[in-house]
Amino acid sequence: MDKTKTTIVVVGGVAGGASAATRARRCDESAHIVLFEKDEHISFANCGLPYYIGGEIKDRAKLLITTPAQVAQRFGIEVHTQREVTAVDRDRKVVTVLNREIGEVTEQPYDKLILAPGASPIVPPGPRAANVFTLRNLHDTDLLKAALDALSAREGDEPRRAVVVGAGFIGLEMVEQLHHKGFEVRLVEKAQQVLPPLDAELARLVEEELARRGVALHLGDGVAGLTLKDGLATELRLESGLALAADLFILGMGVRPNTQLAEAAGLTLGPSRGVKVDEHMRTSDPDVYAVGDVVEVLHGVAQTPLRVPLAGIANRAGRLAGGHCVGSNPERAPAALGTAIVRVFGVVAACTGLSEAQAARMGAPCAAVYVEGGSHASYYPGAQSLLLKLLFHPETGKLLGAQAVGGEGVDKRVDVVATALHFGGTVRDLAQIDLAYAPPFGSAKDPLHMAAFAACNQLDGLVRFVPPGADLTGAQVVDVREPHELSQGVIPGAVNIPLDQLRDRLEELDPDRPTVVVCRSGKRGYVGARVLSQRGFLRVAVLTGGMVARRLATPTGA
Repeated sequence: MDKTKTTIVVVGGVAGGASAATRARRCDESAHIVLFEKDEHISFANCGLPYYIGGEIKDRAKLLITTPAQVAQRFGIEVHTQREVTAVDRDRKVVTVLNREIGEVTEQPYDKLILAPGASPIVPPGPRAANVFTLRNLHDTDLLKAALDALSAREGDEPRRAVVVGAGFIGLEMVEQLHHKGFEVRLVEKAQQVLPPLDAELARLVEEELARRGVALHLGDGVAGLTLKDGLATELRLESGLALAADLFILGMGVRPNTQLAEAAGLTLGPSRGVKVDEHMRTSDPDVYAVGDVVEVLHGVAQTPLRVPLAGIANRAGRLAGGHCVGSNPERAPAALGTAIVRVFGVVAACTGLSEAQAARMGAPCAAVYVEGGSHASYYPGAQSLLLKLLFHPETGKLLGAQAVGGEGVDKRVDVVATALHFGGTVRDLAQIDLAYAPPFGSAKDPLHMAAFAACNQLDGLVRFVPPGADLTGAQVVDVREPHELSQGVIPGAVNIPLDQLRDRLEELDPDRPTVVVCRSGKRGYVGARVLSQRGFLRVAVLTGGMVARRLATPTGA
């Protein structure tokens, strides 16, 4: 080793490791940088794998972001694939490297070490079958695609059946792609809903879309095991006792961080069992950094450590670590918000920050408003509906999170809230954000503005909201929709007085009873509540989200 140069060893490629190695080179042309990757590829588009399997991405080569030869040529980085780092000796500052092709073991000294070993899929215990797949890398992708293509080419009318375990982002993407390829699909999820990061009522919109497409849902049911015959799985057995027969099985049950190397080296793990790092991605050893799925990060709202295995966070963390380890990057890693999005057939679902369920588990004060809006101005053709849920502190108005489910425009609304969260914004800040508007792109009163206005109205004491799933027994429920709208569902015992008739029919109501005003989505309900509040009704509230949200939040919608 040249003692005049800093030697940086990077363990693992893909988002975190490859970003760290190339950033280190851009910041220090003289450093000796060595990257070890235990698999064949050092940088590929993990998030594009389902779309290649389903045929939306036609060319496999498009998934390869860069190759070892390109990294070596452009950045002067020494790249070794099929090399697994099996041990770290922090006292001697060397790593032990296994050549997986020939079995040779060598040592590599380092001055700075960056760990990016990633995470591994969670799989049920027991032997693996040839038709049971995970989706973590290109090797997994090639095996799964070959199996799907073979089944698709099978002659006869016998249905092609698939079971997907795990209704997270990857699981839902695979369900969509399998359906596109003509498979009958069953989806199994241990939680009581799909997309556990969302609150249940928003997730229900995704579940309804899956049902419309003929996907069978098995929610609240875990995996008991697989039935194998001649090396193939024939059934997936569930904890409920149900057995699901299929031609192939895809496991998307989540991932475990590959912390074995760090633990053996004596590095500190955090409460989430990811490697603990500081704001510069340094571990408990200042000469050892860690990035990507193996680390825990600070949640920007909850201010608690957790693991967020997302590519964007890994890329940014790798960039920070790569610059800092050569002394050229004083930046600190921002807290993570868990911002994520998925397309499920004709529905898009996205979230950022806390969900209401997470806030409840933490015991954190949380208020929520729901707004139904359009992707752009309603009078311009092609507007698509979305349901937005905005969460905020009930006293300070500080933003806590947001979720949205619908068609076009879900992404930009959630990204705006994520940006506001990053800067510690409030609902008052959100109400005043100057968003781009023209009829094909948005509305003069964007759904974000409307949600923020509603939250500000509650903070200012102009309205009190009750959640869509609230028990309204004993309340005087005033439904201000038009009579023809009542066929969409009513709350038992509600008094129907259309909004435009409300002032003339106040004598039909009891001003001394707690009153909840209901409409389709909440807008008319707010106007009606303001009328009643200023006409002597002392305890008036609005059902936030109206009957749109009520239907999703209660089993019967009543």
